[in-house]
Amino acid sequence: MLVIARGAFADFDTPVIKEWTQIEKNDKGKDVTVHYMSIDGILVHEEDPAKQPQPPVVTPGADNAQPPSDAIVLFDGTDLSQWTSLVPDKPTKWIVQDGAMMPVKGSGMIRTKQEFGSCQLHVEFACPAEVSGEGQGRGNSGVFLMGQYEVQVLDSYENKTYPDGQAAALYGRKPPLVNACRKPGEWQTYDIVFHRPRFEGDKVVKRATFTVFHNGVLVQDHVELSGGTGWKGPHSITNYAPHGDKGPIELQDHGNPVKFRNIWIRELKD
Repeated sequence: MLVIARGAFADFDTPVIKEWTQIEKNDKGKDVTVHYMSIDGILVHEEDPAKQPQPPVVTPGADNAQPPSDAIVLFDGTDLSQWTSLVPDKPTKWIVQDGAMMPVKGSGMIRTKQEFGSCQLHVEFACPAEVSGEGQGRGNSGVFLMGQYEVQVLDSYENKTYPDGQAAALYGRKPPLVNACRKPGEWQTYDIVFHRPRFEGDKVVKRATFTVFHNGVLVQDHVELSGGTGWKGPHSITNYAPHGDKGPIELQDHGNPVKFRNIWIRELKD
């Protein structure tokens, strides 16, 4: 077993990242080499419920939230004036249709023009009503705080996938407490309370925290992130890398026509 510790921390335990391989029998009874990875005791991307239990399913209520008086409205159903592409000075290819914003083929991610640190964020989304694909290929998107800390969007209604990649997971880091997904095509809500990490030089002196309500149900309870989220590239599962005090809100184009509406944010003090 190989234990990997990456990054510099101040006054924190270094996150325990373990990677190992072992020989197991596949469905045909043949020996295969299987690679495993765990972070702080959570087995990453493991679909077998015997190894990483699935969150229990609950049924959410029906209410959606409107922006309070001190909120910054990022999308009100009319235009994308608050948004841009990830390429500087290049307009986004996302479209507005029937009061919702959504990607089209090849759109890429979209980001807010304004940047934020600690915040309360409200997002409503709907995965396609017509079910297509399975696992991570079904209604996949993501909400990124500061352009890098992801709350997963996925059609997780009767759709098996690894717990740390299902709807409302802190992707690759922390499964939700429960699965509060509505049926495909129905509008859903995320209410996210996020406190940014703080750095002194190359050391993190305060880790980021997430509290998330999915359709009014608490699914992440003041979770302290031990590092980044994601899988590969700029959003990879790593320890903290120093960054600025503010960053954009980003929505992911994962090739699925996930719709978003009624997006607003309240800036919070650190």
